[in-house]
Amino acid sequence: MSPNALQRRKTLSASLGLGEKLFASSEERQFATAIEEGLEIVEQRLVGQVRFADAIADVSGRYLLDAGGKRVRPVLTLLTAQLGTGTNDSVLAAAQAVEITHLASLYHDDVMDEAEMRRGVPSAQTVWGNSVAILTGDLLFARAAKLIAGLGSVGLELHAETFERLCLGQLHETIGPQDDEDPIEHYLSVLSDKTGSLIALAGLVGVIYSGAPEEYREPIRLFGERIGVAFQLVDDVIDLSGAVETTGKAAGTDLRAGVPTLPVLYLRKRAPMDADAAALLARLERAIEASTDEHVDADFAPAVAELRAHTVTDDTIAEARRWADRAVDGLQPLPDGPVKKALTRFAQAIVERSG
Repeated sequence: MSPNALQRRKTLSASLGLGEKLFASSEERQFATAIEEGLEIVEQRLVGQVRFADAIADVSGRYLLDAGGKRVRPVLTLLTAQLGTGTNDSVLAAAQAVEITHLASLYHDDVMDEAEMRRGVPSAQTVWGNSVAILTGDLLFARAAKLIAGLGSVGLELHAETFERLCLGQLHETIGPQDDEDPIEHYLSVLSDKTGSLIALAGLVGVIYSGAPEEYREPIRLFGERIGVAFQLVDDVIDLSGAVETTGKAAGTDLRAGVPTLPVLYLRKRAPMDADAAALLARLERAIEASTDEHVDADFAPAVAELRAHTVTDDTIAEARRWADRAVDGLQPLPDGPVKKALTRFAQAIVERSG
């Protein structure tokens, strides 16, 4: 087992609580092993799926896969498949397709956000330029669609709908809220499209291709949508921490890219009634305006640190917990057992993580 695969297994076991007394019975250990072994197969097959005959596409297409990642989405596919007959070739193919779709979106996101780093390495457009990065993302989307197409029309339709929502989420983030829209509600809607939709798809295809009862589809879809929003809200907080060793990004990367994360939106909402909040917002916006690709304003890091310590960040964490709690509440129709336990533990891990 490669060092990356071993680390992923440890991360998986920790995030799902698979090593805890929660999964102490023989049946539950078999459940845990099935997911771990399935993830290893997915990882091996992903390497082949992102290979291209063209030399440049082959290198750029494997770039972010080789950089690592937690493989959250294929884990959810493998996990929800245990509600049916378990892991099979269709489940494995669907898990790969969802992860390749996620990888493709990262190439595009980094171009849109002008991000310099991703997963601890220079972003693709930093290495090859915007055009190669965008086209590599397109190639990966095509490869994912080909995988899903081989599974039938249901999966193909779901994948197309998710792709549409990914694009709409990015579009709405780019143009911002309309005059009659609440900025916070607009932002949460963007997160549901950009992050929640793909996580929901990951869970859904596990249910569908394992032959699980159809009544499990909606609870799993809702879980994915809600936990996706919680996941991104925690990312908003992590963006302020500058945990480069785990995120590969400097503190405030999203802010410098002009992404209005929830702590900033809360700060803007509070500013008209709170002089301290207004002063911090003004300093932060001045520092962002004064920063360039080559130069970070001297006041930027202190302003980000102050935002991290402000109560609006605590409010963001609380909102993430509310979304995670709602995700777990939606699991009520599922049978009691290791799948529900693992999904509940996964939701808890989402809001506890620091990178």
